[in-house]
Amino acid sequence: MPDSLAASVDAIARDADLEAAAVALHDLATGRGSSVNGDRWFHAASTIKVAILFTLAAAVSDGRFQLASRLAVRNRFLSAADGSPFRIAAERDANSEVHKHVGRTMRLDELAHHMITTSSNLAANLLLDLLGVDYARDVLMRHGIAGVDLRRGVEDERAFNADINNRVTARGLVTLFRVIHDASIRTPDAAGWMLDILSQQEFTSGIPAGLPDDERTGARVAHKTGEISNMAHDAGLVFLGDGTIYAVAVLTETRAGGTPRQKTVARLARAAYDDVRAVEAEARQS
Repeated sequence: MPDSLAASVDAIARDADLEAAAVALHDLATGRGSSVNGDRWFHAASTIKVAILFTLAAAVSDGRFQLASRLAVRNRFLSAADGSPFRIAAERDANSEVHKHVGRTMRLDELAHHMITTSSNLAANLLLDLLGVDYARDVLMRHGIAGVDLRRGVEDERAFNADINNRVTARGLVTLFRVIHDASIRTPDAAGWMLDILSQQEFTSGIPAGLPDDERTGARVAHKTGEISNMAHDAGLVFLGDGTIYAVAVLTETRAGGTPRQKTVARLARAAYDDVRAVEAEARQS
């Protein structure tokens, strides 16, 4: 089946005129994993916010904070490149609600919700500033999550120009979501809220749109999209109505001057779904 997945990914990438595409998946029931270009690095775009969410959960577990703790909302951050200040432009942010709270406070779980469901850049930077990049990197390493390289906040143009960027691989994101799933099973009260937030994602034109119509109604998808310049991604956990659960990550890069499209992400996500179902059918026949 991996060869079939590779053929589908290659065909979709050619049809969409992509520079690169990567797909990774892992069936949580069987333990079977598969990937195409799974270890290729891509600019993370907003998928890195899942790593920030996971770091917040770890900080709560470590006793550093409580989800109900309040944080002062400000819009001034220091570049990872040279320490110069920068701000998140409200007109460039996907969420304006957090900007309305500048000068006031918000709960950490409120910021996490805005960071994931509507991809608030301001919320992401506030949380990462609180947690610290070094602590976040240590948390990812502690949980064996390779392929997720968190180096800075978002909208840090000086860092971008200095090639200090957040990077991910499809296999790394799948590992991250597997760890989130396992944590939510072991400690549902402490970690289940991550899946709840991820399941409320408002941008659904990627993985959810790739599911067949008859599956989509009964499915739950806990995921995070990401889109920047020539990148369009989506990664998450798919809970199908019959009990099938799999983690999947789709990363795409268009050629120079191309336009990233979640429609292409959805097509690649459908190829992953088809692969999962094909393996299940083969197992039933054997």
